[in-house]
Amino acid sequence: MVSRNTDLLLESLLARLASSPAVLVQVAQTQGSVPREAGTWMAVFADAIVGTIGGGHLEYDAIARARAMLGAADPAGANVSLRVALGPSLGQCCGGVVQLRFERVQAGDAAALAQRLGSPRLTPVALFGGGHVGHALVRVLAPLPFELSWIDSRDGIFPDILPPRVSCEHSDPVQAAVSGLAPQSRVLIMSFSHAEDLDVLAACLKRQREQGDLPYIGLIGSKSKWAAFRHRLEARGFISEELARVTCPIGVPGIGGKEPEVIAVAVAAQLLQTADAG
Repeated sequence: MVSRNTDLLLESLLARLASSPAVLVQVAQTQGSVPREAGTWMAVFADAIVGTIGGGHLEYDAIARARAMLGAADPAGANVSLRVALGPSLGQCCGGVVQLRFERVQAGDAAALAQRLGSPRLTPVALFGGGHVGHALVRVLAPLPFELSWIDSRDGIFPDILPPRVSCEHSDPVQAAVSGLAPQSRVLIMSFSHAEDLDVLAACLKRQREQGDLPYIGLIGSKSKWAAFRHRLEARGFISEELARVTCPIGVPGIGGKEPEVIAVAVAAQLLQTADAG
């Protein structure tokens, strides 16, 4: 996955490329344990480095090779691939194998690079609730590879200035927004009232029953809250297999603390796990 930071790195690469050439070093393939995934890149200029392929001797040697290519008399012959085993001889103990592609690039390649290296499709997230945890979550999710829809039934909840890729929606009743969520949305339910939480959750389960396109439905709260909600949802006709789709409590286990920022970090980590799982 690629975050907003990749877009900033790409902007930096293209800006520098307008006045000087570089060698693009990209992880083409990987095998076993490696520092970074395929697609990761860095651009090596004569006087600067943009991005990283994981650091250590792997990156140090790649930078040296790239700088040698920049100084080569025949730029056309400077595009090569290199297989690197990350073993003791390299001073790294990852144990995997990385194939690096070295490509000399210049100003005329900017458009093609923008298309190749730009961010991939972002994972949609629907956040129901503009309370303290909701605000903390928006701040934590902002630099991560998510497209966030922030929904609340109350007026005056959302801040005037929003991070990129965050859209706000006032919906009253709040559960009415569920039908318009993007397919494959990860849903977080944390409204100001248990009644709203229950209505949103029921709407999500109904949509999941009909369309099967909400892979993660998370409800903030304790195990006792979920036990109470289970009884109420069963009374509405939902069966055990459907209720098993709900994650409550939310957040990766093992992270203590009730502060909104701590909860937000735990929930963001869980969302990243669901995105990595496809």
